[in-house]
Amino acid sequence: MSKETWRFIDSGNCSPSYNMALDEALLDWHSEGKIPPTIRFYGWDPATLSVGYFQKVEKEINMEAVKEHGLGFVRRPTGGRGVLHDEELTYSVIVSEDHPEMPKTVTEAYRVISEGILKGFQALGLEAYFAVPKTPEEREGLKNPRSAVCFDAPSWYELVVEGRKVAGSAQTRQKGVILQHGSILLDLDEDKLFSLFKYPSERVKERMQKAFKNKAVAMNEISAERITMDMAREAFNKGFEEGLDINLEPYVLSDEETQYVESLAKTRYESDEWNFKR
Repeated sequence: MSKETWRFIDSGNCSPSYNMALDEALLDWHSEGKIPPTIRFYGWDPATLSVGYFQKVEKEINMEAVKEHGLGFVRRPTGGRGVLHDEELTYSVIVSEDHPEMPKTVTEAYRVISEGILKGFQALGLEAYFAVPKTPEEREGLKNPRSAVCFDAPSWYELVVEGRKVAGSAQTRQKGVILQHGSILLDLDEDKLFSLFKYPSERVKERMQKAFKNKAVAMNEISAERITMDMAREAFNKGFEEGLDINLEPYVLSDEETQYVESLAKTRYESDEWNFKR
């Protein structure tokens, strides 16, 4: 039986608003039957702090530090917590909820989609595996995260190497379509990351940052050889093809599609109403 062909877009480094607008546009276009299932790779210019759809910016985020570091800022259409997008490969997957290979539950769909990421890590020589909370306490902990920092703890079926989280993902379902996007860390500046959030006290911040080192790690901290962005792109492209049993066909947006995305970026993802609404 021949493999299904999905579209592949590598949009390179884009502004925070454009990145989120393109993910949303792909979801819309797929829901309207205009495009096949799609996988996209991208980066961020400038490096950006993104917050989850439900996060309260005023309560959780140190916007002064965001400005001091010259970072972009955007609210994602997906849930989850704050993510510093810097030395990472970001991916998104857009596929219909009723695709024959997609399980109905969010958790199981995560597992299927994340199979592509797992294969990518393995292609880079890293022994990655899925995080599955074993005890009732661990499962309860996933429902009530203590921290505003995304990489603070692995969720169901997120990717772990040597017991530490190496990729964080978030998912939304709208108009019958799954959008899952996430970060694959090559390198991480922990001091910068922890400066971006508000804490009850300096002591709490120090304690959380110390604990964080045991919970999350970037690839180049544990890889025997230095992994470049090009190596990561190639490995995860192959990983998705193998993990999802598909062929990926490169695609470049038309001028008309690009204009639509730029308009959406401006009206929604650059607006204070969207970014600071909660």
